[in-house]
Amino acid sequence: MRIVLLGAPGSGKGTQAQRLIEAYGVPQVSTGDLLRAAVAAGSPLGLKAKAIMDAGKLLDDETMLSIIRERLEKPDAQNGFILDGFPRTLRQADELGVLLNAIGQPLDAVLLMEVDQQALFQRLTGRRTCKTCDRVFNVYTSPPSSPPPCQGRCATPELFQRPDDAEATIKKRLDVYAEQTAPLIDYYANHGLLERIVAEGELSVVTERMRSALEKRLKQR
Repeated sequence: MRIVLLGAPGSGKGTQAQRLIEAYGVPQVSTGDLLRAAVAAGSPLGLKAKAIMDAGKLLDDETMLSIIRERLEKPDAQNGFILDGFPRTLRQADELGVLLNAIGQPLDAVLLMEVDQQALFQRLTGRRTCKTCDRVFNVYTSPPSSPPPCQGRCATPELFQRPDDAEATIKKRLDVYAEQTAPLIDYYANHGLLERIVAEGELSVVTERMRSALEKRLKQR
């Protein structure tokens, strides 16, 4: 099963990706994680990416696509993958399609995680992270107990709000999504790949909605 997860920041893509990994046994391919791993490994592509970022420039699509291709050609991705964080623009979507066709792994589905704007703000502004273990809580929807559950594992559990979860930053992130990434909704709908998922409610319910959409796609193969 070859999937792209699409949705605004805070729509639950990362959380649901982990559940789909368990269900389908395919890896999550997160561009952020890929980039950090390539840089840490000091691979030729990683060194190229590091040089670009150290110069204060944005990583070009060609380099990012090369990193994605390198990852998708590994054995564990031969039966499918869950692509998270890419594409973000129409041009990237076109180039990704060319790449996936070239390696014989065209997309089966694009899952659009739909969440009300007010709910997105609550999810994002309420996030708090443990400074030691990076476990994430939400003061509105899943507040930490007192003491936090990571106490005992973390010597000094302390929760903080990441700078990119501040209200002004979140508004900017959502504006960028609306301008650059939301056009992908029509793009993938026109390609017959889009499945709309109501991403509000219990995690297990949302997961089941996603699995139902994917099972429908599997039957259409």
